[in-house]
Amino acid sequence: MSNPTAEWDKVGDRFYRKVQLYTAVFDQDFELENYILRAAPYGGAIALYRDEDKLHAYRGTQAAKSSIDIYSCAGKLIRRVNWDKGSVKGLGWSEDEKLLVITQDGTVRCYYDLQGDFTQFSLGSGAEDIGVKECRFWSTGFVALLNNNHLIAVSNYDEPRPKLLASPPESTVHSWTIIPPAYSLSRSVEVLLAIDQTIYVVDATESEDRMLQNGPFHHISVSPNGKFAALYTEDSKLWVISSDFQNKLSEYDSRVKTIPNDVQWCGNNSVILAWEDEIHMVGPSGASTKYFYDGRVHVLPDVDGVRLITNDLCEFLQKVPDVTEDVFKLGSSSPASVLLDAVDQLDKKSPKADDNIQLIRPNLVEAVDTCVKAAGHEFSIHWQKQLLKAASFGKSVIDLYNSDEFVDMCEVLRILNAVRFYEIGLPISYEQFVRLSPEKLVQRLINRHEYLLALRVSEYLRLPTDRVYVHWASQKVRVSTEDEESVCRLIVQKLEGKRGISFEEIARAAYDEGRGRLATELLNYEPRAGKQVPLLLNMEEDEIALDKAIESGDTDLVFFVLLHLKKKLSLSSFFRVINNRPVATALVESSARAQDWELLKDLYYQDDRRLDGSDLLISEALKVEDMNSRFDKLKMAQKLLQDSKEHTFQIKAMDEAQRLLKMQDAFDKDVESDLTGLSVNETIFQLTKLGHMKRAQKVQSEFKVPDKTFWWLRLRALVAKRDWTELEESAKVKKSPIGWEPFFNEILGAGNTKLASQFIPKCTTQTPADRVEMWMKCGLMVKAGEEALKAKDVEALENIKSKATGSAANEIDRMISQLTRSR
Repeated sequence: MSNPTAEWDKVGDRFYRKVQLYTAVFDQDFELENYILRAAPYGGAIALYRDEDKLHAYRGTQAAKSSIDIYSCAGKLIRRVNWDKGSVKGLGWSEDEKLLVITQDGTVRCYYDLQGDFTQFSLGSGAEDIGVKECRFWSTGFVALLNNNHLIAVSNYDEPRPKLLASPPESTVHSWTIIPPAYSLSRSVEVLLAIDQTIYVVDATESEDRMLQNGPFHHISVSPNGKFAALYTEDSKLWVISSDFQNKLSEYDSRVKTIPNDVQWCGNNSVILAWEDEIHMVGPSGASTKYFYDGRVHVLPDVDGVRLITNDLCEFLQKVPDVTEDVFKLGSSSPASVLLDAVDQLDKKSPKADDNIQLIRPNLVEAVDTCVKAAGHEFSIHWQKQLLKAASFGKSVIDLYNSDEFVDMCEVLRILNAVRFYEIGLPISYEQFVRLSPEKLVQRLINRHEYLLALRVSEYLRLPTDRVYVHWASQKVRVSTEDEESVCRLIVQKLEGKRGISFEEIARAAYDEGRGRLATELLNYEPRAGKQVPLLLNMEEDEIALDKAIESGDTDLVFFVLLHLKKKLSLSSFFRVINNRPVATALVESSARAQDWELLKDLYYQDDRRLDGSDLLISEALKVEDMNSRFDKLKMAQKLLQDSKEHTFQIKAMDEAQRLLKMQDAFDKDVESDLTGLSVNETIFQLTKLGHMKRAQKVQSEFKVPDKTFWWLRLRALVAKRDWTELEESAKVKKSPIGWEPFFNEILGAGNTKLASQFIPKCTTQTPADRVEMWMKCGLMVKAGEEALKAKDVEALENIKSKATGSAANEIDRMISQLTRSR
């Protein structure tokens, strides 16, 4: 195996290498020079579209049909997208391999899975009227240049909001490019426009002239990190300047009279000038090297280099990584280089292997780490193995070494070699893999329908496999010609026992293909009702959706279905659906009770629930202010029940309610209070409190209120009113239906101890001890003592004495002495 440095070229003080990835990429009769090529980042797919400005050889009506072809880097056709939407003015890729196609009228199509499925949006009426001229893309968005030099930016494809940037001058734009938001000072996209002799920098708020004098500039290109800009001048020179236009870093004279087809950055270190079959790579300080090809070469930039595509081959041109240079550079004496030589000596069974190890023993850990990293950057499997073998030999000599990075690199290289295989055609470098992430690499394999490899990569890296299975099943229902039962059985058998499988997603794919029955069958295997129900509603399987929601026990989900049904169905049909589903009926009832009484009335009427309907009308009657409306609603409530023998009590109660309302209405005209809506007891209380005793007695008589109840209401009303005179008159009555203790308690609670004490002698049913307590509550200690003396209770007297003061205490003491002597 030849030394890797054979592929290296020195440009200035840096080394660059051109790695041959694939050969025989396109057929020889394929006119690649007549196509526009755009590549997705991280070794992604390539989109080809015929250049509309060039003539093509006629190849029949079929070949004349316009299409956008998506190929792998190895030349394998992934998808042919028939195109009939007019002139394409923008073709580019997002970071997650979505293909963006922008037409002259501002229509944008986003192909999100490499298989022809797309979402679509418009750049607005301005783009439609004026027309799109060109587009430039970054990882998550793009900028469209209109024919009047206006610029429209879109920064998010999932939620596109086209935004008009500041207006530049209307002169001819010779070339232009963008600085992505992540690298601009303003943190929004900036556009560099070569107009006349200078360059304008345009963002969302302003258009600034950088005051250059050496234009026009036929090409502008910004480095991937946004720090440098490459300008190609009228006199065939390439300038490399800082992107803030403050410093000129280098200049290169190409000495080619024709303008290059393309100017791109190779990583952040060098610039590629591309003519038809000639490449100039310009490094730091203007140093350069040249590459020549047999046919047209297309330059496809990536984050750490460029892919060079011709009919014959696909190559990757990049700066040699520092660790690779450290290991392989001719004459290198680095520890890693010595370690690699030690392995070679070991294979030859030479004692020099041990000498090499002893030579670098102090730096052996560094050497092992460098070899591991260098293996990651190698495309040659032979040199990957040699470097890992060197690392393995080195770490076996070290007493303590953490092998995690070595193991991880072995896993990564297995994956990289698998996806680089020509049948897959993903020539991703190690640096690109780190930036992309394993999860997104698996997604790219899924989009290419490489399910087996995607599964093996996921299992190898301990990643979830559910999305692989779901995508496979979704594709199966799209393309399978077998009957629904067979397809469903096959999918269920394959996915049985797999964790995290979303049958809803598979069912949605089936429904989108018009296979409704298959979608319904698949949804039966979806364990999450929240996923089942929305799709069932879309499929108009309303009753199944309602049953699934009820089974889930999620009331919010049931409400969601019920609201959908209520909007969709007539009221009678809606009630028929929920009629034999008690849970749904109960939820409708509770919701309607809080928000929609008319619906509740209809529900009760539909179910022949007369008592509930009557109760609802009574509640309404009590809420309305107009007396006539109130009477009408009560009569309607009464009418609902009048044919039923079971509800005689309710009918009688409503009759009494109407009579009470009439009395209250009559009273309201005479008393200064609103009695309407009060109960019988409340009405008596309020009338007594307002001093209308005769009216209160009238209500008592009309509704046969018991005397006990009436006396209680009268007592509390008089106490609330503080009508002590009336209460004092009550004390003169010989007998009270409620006894006299309530009078004592209510009046004492209102704070009138003097009046309360007048009722103590009338409390004949109380024990002497209770009466003693009552006298004490009124603060009449002597009276309490007399009560205790009558009962000959010395203990009570002692208790009273302990709480009495002054002359009252002396009097109590006298009573105690008197009682003691009598004994």
